[in-house]
Amino acid sequence: MDEDEKKLKTIVIFGVSSFIGSSLAEFFKKEYNVIGTYHKNPIQIPGVLTIPCDVLSKEEVQLPLFAFKPDIAIYCVGISSVVESHKNSDLADALNTSGLFNVAEYCQRYRTKICYISSAFIFAGEKKNYFEMDTPDSSTTYGKSLSAAEFYIQKTSLNYLIFRCCRLYGRSASWNRATWFEKLQKRLLEGKQTSLESNIHTGYLDVYYLAMIIKMAFDKDATNRLFQITSRDVISMYDFGKLYTKIFSQSTELLSRGRLPFPTIAGPGMTASADGEMFFKMDTNNIEGYLNIELPTAEESLEYTFSRFNGKTEKAKASNQGDGIQFI
Repeated sequence: MDEDEKKLKTIVIFGVSSFIGSSLAEFFKKEYNVIGTYHKNPIQIPGVLTIPCDVLSKEEVQLPLFAFKPDIAIYCVGISSVVESHKNSDLADALNTSGLFNVAEYCQRYRTKICYISSAFIFAGEKKNYFEMDTPDSSTTYGKSLSAAEFYIQKTSLNYLIFRCCRLYGRSASWNRATWFEKLQKRLLEGKQTSLESNIHTGYLDVYYLAMIIKMAFDKDATNRLFQITSRDVISMYDFGKLYTKIFSQSTELLSRGRLPFPTIAGPGMTASADGEMFFKMDTNNIEGYLNIELPTAEESLEYTFSRFNGKTEKAKASNQGDGIQFI
């Protein structure tokens, strides 16, 4: 094998201190040279070079792309909460959209594939099956910023991948930035009563499923594609919590039903809170057919998580080889 064949591909992850960014860095560092950028939250990940970068500054964005000439850039910067995006709409728009514009522009210049992580929340939440070609119709600040980013990439980039995901969970690499999943684990372990939303229904996947699917797409050299990634079922966080207590042997009695106010944009200068039932079910035939895989249910995903955290389970861990695999 010559030197070119031995050379590892390089990935730059913008937003490596985020939950998704740090999880992808941990996963990809085994087979890629990984460089991660952070802004206000420095992070150290063994085997990953991390450097400061403000994605709102074109000069700072250009530096890692010019210096490392990466094969792939993954954009994980942004406010990922619907509620927080509503409270900080200007910042959400800047990070979720404007920062991506800067990264995508320089990716074009250095012939780097841009990979964008989007969300099912670009849709309105009707009780239907959403397809990739459906027009985004979100009434939230968060959803609108992501749909604008998707549109920009599809119209301007010649080498992109977009992964539109359900709610992802797992543990963060940042010791001082616990994820909602870690907070749930902590409360249940401490025996505290916990209220979980029961009105928002979406898919739930361990973040490592996203990492495995992205890697399979990279291995197949997928280009200029939008894929929807979600568990086969959609459930509320309360139902997810019940599944968690079943698989991790915790007390279901600690859980109670709650409701999440879903802040929407009702008109110019006006807001409304839609706290009724909402459903974010995405069709996955595209990704399953392209990679020849079958995505798991939320329960199967949690069983994999239990195994990944060194628990004991009768079901096998997921493979990342494709070719008709079942993710259970």
